[in-house]
Amino acid sequence: MNVDFLIQYAVPVIVGICICFGYIIKNIVPGEMINKYIPLIMGVLGVILALWINGSMSPDILLQGLFSGLASTGLYELFHNLIHKK
Repeated sequence: MNVDFLIQYAVPVIVGICICFGYIIKNIVPGEMINKYIPLIMGVLGVILALWINGSMSPDILLQGLFSGLASTGLYELFHNLIHKK
């Protein structure tokens, strides 16, 4: 299954903000319990940011927010693994 079409829904501003918030949450909240909720938090934050940026609600805007928020968690892991050479 080809999912290349999803790239058009990535909004760099939302991804960047979500990466920063995810980093802050991961480093402020002690313990590993928060880790399983970070994708949920980033998805919700991404949707809120997409609504704020676009000013309306549609399935495309919902997908922009969810995809961008969840993409930020994957990018965080990628950068983290590159920095720590895992």
